[in-house]
Amino acid sequence: MRSGRYIGVMSGTSLDGVDVVLATIDENMVAQQASLSWPIPHPLKEAVLAVCQGQQLTLSQFGQLDTRLGRLFADAVQAMMQQEKLRPEDIVAIGCHGQTVWHEPQGDAPHTLQIGDNNQIVARTGVTVVGDFRRRDVALGGQGAPLVPAFHHALLAHPSERRMVLNIGGIANLSMLFPGAPVRGYDTGPGNMLMDAWIWRQRGKPYDRDAQWASSGSVIPPLLQQMLSDPYFAAPAPKSTGREYFNYGWLERHLANFPGVKAQDVQATLAELTAITIAEQILLCGGCERVLVCGGGGRNPLVMARLSSLLPGTEVTTTDEAGISGDDMEALAFAWLAWRTLNGLPGNLPSVTGAANATVLGAIFPANTLNYQS
Repeated sequence: MRSGRYIGVMSGTSLDGVDVVLATIDENMVAQQASLSWPIPHPLKEAVLAVCQGQQLTLSQFGQLDTRLGRLFADAVQAMMQQEKLRPEDIVAIGCHGQTVWHEPQGDAPHTLQIGDNNQIVARTGVTVVGDFRRRDVALGGQGAPLVPAFHHALLAHPSERRMVLNIGGIANLSMLFPGAPVRGYDTGPGNMLMDAWIWRQRGKPYDRDAQWASSGSVIPPLLQQMLSDPYFAAPAPKSTGREYFNYGWLERHLANFPGVKAQDVQATLAELTAITIAEQILLCGGCERVLVCGGGGRNPLVMARLSSLLPGTEVTTTDEAGISGDDMEALAFAWLAWRTLNGLPGNLPSVTGAANATVLGAIFPANTLNYQS
């Protein structure tokens, strides 16, 4: 087995930074050793946001964006290597999710697209990279997302307790870990994405720290009900979504019917939208004894309080309480998926994504030598 130290790299739909983790992984253990968050330069973030919302690019512009993101991920990995005084031969591989710029797993030609040239990462770090994790699942008829439920199950399943792991990133997704049942999971809808987009446009801030702005406002019930009528929320699983659907344009279309509303009331309504759409899905699945929250939303006291209120009898806490950093969960998952790929093990769960079968995920971008400890 190709065990040893792996680096995981994740930049999610929230675009609030590149998360990097270092972990030792083998068939019995995932032990995190270090983490860091690497900033995304503002012009690069704006370019990615524009693509995600459908801005047309020339092939030259798209290629340049792919290269710039690859260099960004390489810089983030190099910062980790310097921080931990690591040489290329100390690391088995890097698992890099890439930056999703479009996700459309339905239609005549289903596809999902993550960019950030992995060749740039190999060339700059000298370490083998595993990337492009989602497209094999889509090729097999799956949603290509979410992929983290397999990791959640491996680390957080309980033999007798009904648990769900809730990741509130830009998009929110659930992993249902019920004893004796297949793992299920899907995207419930927007997590932080719409809240972040609104405060960015209105106040120039990347996110609403401690939900202070949202807490100063009041929910607008007619606006909330109109947003809840979006067909995505009632669609059956398996399902997944992203910024190409729930974006600032989506919000603007709903706000067109509510001129003159207070900006802080919109923020409060978006927080309520996130909480209600998550809670409804948890209850529809029969509820659970414990919800373990990871991602940036776990630090939103308003959303966390509303989830506790909407889910009486369920303990709502963070994965930190179970010993796994909520901030690092997804990057750690892609380090683990790289380990599975290099060992020829499947990384998807058909019960989650709807794929025809379980399969090895990802493409391997080898360094000059494949470094690993046997």
